[in-house]
Parts: sequence; C-alpha cells; structure tokens
Amino acid sequence: MEIFKYGEGHLTSSIAVKIAEGKMQGILSEDTIAKIEKSAGYVKEIVASGETVYGINTGFGPLCTTKISVEETQKLQSNILKSHAVGVGEPIAKQLAKLMLILKVHALAQGFSGIQLTTIKRIVWFIDQDIVPLVPKQGSVGASGDLAPLSHLFLPLIGLGEVYVGNEVIKTAEVLHSHQLTPVELGPKEGLALINGTQFMAAHAVTAVVEMSRILDTADLIAAMTIEGLSGSIHPFLHELHDLRPYKGNKYVASTLYNLLHGSAIVDNHKNCNRVQDPYSLRCVPQVHGASRNAWLHLKETIEIEINSVTDNPIIISPDLAISGGSFHGQPIAMPMDYATLAVSELGNISDRRVFLSLGGGYQDVPKLLVKGTGLNSGFMILQYTTAALASENKSLCFPASADSIPTSLGQEDHVSMGSISGRKLLQVADNIDKILSIELICACQAIDYLRPLKSTPIIEALHDKVRTLITHVEDDQPMQEILHHAEALVKSGALISIAKEVSQNEHIPYQEESDYFQNF
Repeated sequence: MEIFKYGEGHLTSSIAVKIAEGKMQGILSEDTIAKIEKSAGYVKEIVASGETVYGINTGFGPLCTTKISVEETQKLQSNILKSHAVGVGEPIAKQLAKLMLILKVHALAQGFSGIQLTTIKRIVWFIDQDIVPLVPKQGSVGASGDLAPLSHLFLPLIGLGEVYVGNEVIKTAEVLHSHQLTPVELGPKEGLALINGTQFMAAHAVTAVVEMSRILDTADLIAAMTIEGLSGSIHPFLHELHDLRPYKGNKYVASTLYNLLHGSAIVDNHKNCNRVQDPYSLRCVPQVHGASRNAWLHLKETIEIEINSVTDNPIIISPDLAISGGSFHGQPIAMPMDYATLAVSELGNISDRRVFLSLGGGYQDVPKLLVKGTGLNSGFMILQYTTAALASENKSLCFPASADSIPTSLGQEDHVSMGSISGRKLLQVADNIDKILSIELICACQAIDYLRPLKSTPIIEALHDKVRTLITHVEDDQPMQEILHHAEALVKSGALISIAKEVSQNEHIPYQEESDYFQNF
C-alpha cells in the first residue's frame, strides 16, 4: 500500500480521499515525530515560565483575559471540547468526518501547534481502525475555524461522544474499553489546537474537488451525446475559434468535444444541412462548461494550499514567540466554495436546457417528446419537469454564504465566514447535478436511437452501448423510477469516464486534451 507522511508530504485532495478510503496509509515519520515533540516542549516551557499566552493559560474568546492556574490548565482543555460540542442536525457522512481527522493530523503534525505525540497517535489510531466520530452538520460559522464540528470530532479522544464502527454507531467509551484503551489526558493548549482550524470546511472542499472533477468530465461526455443526438454542428469546437479567446477551461472543453465527435458518421451526414447555427445550449458548451472548469481549478488550487497549512491558534513558533492571529478564519476557502457552487449549478442549468431542446422535435428523425406515439403517450415530457425543479432548487442554493456575517463570542469574533454553509451547499448542489445529468443521458441515448443505422464515434457508441445494457429504448409510457436509478448510478460511479478513457486507449484516438491543471489533483 502507498504511504503518505503526515506533516511532511504534500497533501492533495485525491491523496486525502485515498487515505479515507483505505487505499493509502498515513504515517508519522521520525522527522515528523521530532517536530511534534519539539513544539510540545515549547508549550511546556511557556507554562513553566508563567508568561500569559492565549489558550494555554487563559480562557477562550471573550474570556481571553481570565488567567488560568497551572493546576487547572488540563481541565481547561477538556472543558473546551465539552462546552463547544454544540452542533445540531443530522451527522455528516462518515467519509467527511474521516477526512476531517486526516486533514487535522496533517496540520498538527507540522509542528506549530504544541500538541502531544500521544494525542496525535490516538487520532491516527482512529483513522487506521476506521473508527470515525459522529459530527453534526450544523453549528459552525467558520470563524475560529469550525469550533463545534471539531469539538464533536475530538470528544472521543477524552472518551466521550459516539463513533462509527463499520456502519454501526457506538458510544466511544464502549469502543475504548473493547480495545483496552483509556481516554487521552489533554495537556496545555491541546483542546484549543484540536478545535481551532478549518477542517470541517476543508473536508467539504476536498470532497467537492474530487466530485466536481467527475461531474465536469461526465457533463462533457453527456453534452457530446446530446449534440450528436440532435445533429449539432462540430464547428463551434474548432481550436481556431478558441485560440482567439484562450481561457483554459474553454479550450479544454472544446478540444474534448471535438475529439468526441470528429469522424462521426452522424456528423458527416448533416454537414451540408440548411441549419445556420445551433442554440446556445449546444454550441456554447465550451464557454459554459469551460467557465465551470475554471472555477474548479481555482477551488483545487486554493484547497491545496489550505490542507497543507497550519490553521489553529495560537501558532507556536518558539518558546518566545506564540502568535495569536487569525489563520483559522474560513474566508479564503468559503468564497471559492461559493464560486464553485455557482459553477456546478450552471452545469445543471445548461443541461436542463439541452433536455428541453431534445423534447422539441424538428431535429432530423428525432420525434417530439422522444417517442413516436405521442398523444396516447406523454413520452419524456415530465423528465424535464424534474430537471427544471432541480435546476431551480440549485439556483436558490447559490446565494453565497460567505456574503453573510453574524458576530459571535460577545463580539470578539465580529466577522465570520459562514464557510461551513458554503461547503454543505456545494455538495448538495453537486448531488442535484448528478440527477440532472442522468436525465440528460437518458434523453441523449433515446435521441441517438432514432438516427440509426448511422453510427457515432467509438467513444460515444461505447457509452450508448453501456447505457443500453441497463436501460432499453422507451416506446410506450412506463414507470421511470428504475430507469432514473440506473442512469444516476452510471453518472455517480464515474463509469462513463472510465469507458471513454478505455476506448481512447484501445482505439488510439484522442479524448481529452493533455492538461496537468485539469487532470492532477
């Protein structure tokens, strides 16, 4: 199994997800252990010196002027976990909580947080055993980072809270007892180091980077299938056009669409038709999908900085320099997540328009509502109602959470990012887009059926064949639930992307433009 060194290696979104899925293992190297112990030693020196340092021997937030005795510093750190664990709502997905653990270990292991090695080793134990704390989804304002979610995440360190063992929820105390372990005794600053940070927000962003990459690739494939099914032109995807407006995303999508459609017998069959130009939802795919890709690129680059950063407070540089700053503030990733939410939503807007277009008839042999016996049959009419509903729901979720701020902590935290809400909305919109794209996939395949015996390119034919192994051509009205389920499973699994890449390699034909910035994350 591949190894990643916490606090030493360069973490990316895909590496973090691989560790969470058990496909890579995170370890603490000897060099990292030395850094952790050195930083913990600095905190001990600060405590022994009697110097007043926020969070080590003072209260928290508006209580920062309250001095805490040496004897009470340990209780102070466990108290902060208890008092700040005030999250509400359903728990986040298990993998999101596990990503939080992974991101936190990597940040703490860099040696600027003053945390004890035993504490970090216990967190690593939870990760390796796939024993994951329950974390409620609501309650963070993304200011001192994610105080409430991180408090819930680390209650199990002190024997409190609940954890997932497999898919079962068990009291932490029972799990520790079954493994003959005792709760960790937190030292000075440790509680604060654990709950200050952006790991709740960052875990959502990491997940979004991976999910958006799949969605963007899938959207390009399905758009190409719709363009083919509706006899759209290949000319809007020529590089001569996009070289004159060279946005990275636009050029990438245009190249992909051209590669997917070039050489198609369906394209050749209508090259001399009397249509002058296609509607925007067909010919402007590079501009719309490309803009969403550019937003994804911004999120990817931003979150890669974030997950390799130290985001707790105060930062321990040396025994003489403990800086109380604002590196836990979520604004740097809250705004890109809001931008990404809009970008994903737009993929759904234009997909819905292509679904609508496919139902109108008038495209070569493709009938209105995508079935021949309309009147008695409603055909695919109501599928577009669903895409419209989902697209509208997404629009209501596009208001940027980071545009809001409500002061907390008696005014000490007088500007907050609301980045946790940005992250939750982003993943909700992404889930809705999967559903919209799955409906477009159904409609595109139905349209292509009517163009037979003409054939498309090897990649599009392979995608069509895969769909038809699960979903048959629809001639008469029937319950659509199973069809929708199969289509969404294809979209979510990434199977369409895998097929496209496999055919591209086997047939020695191009698929996507070679591009490190859109393929490596």
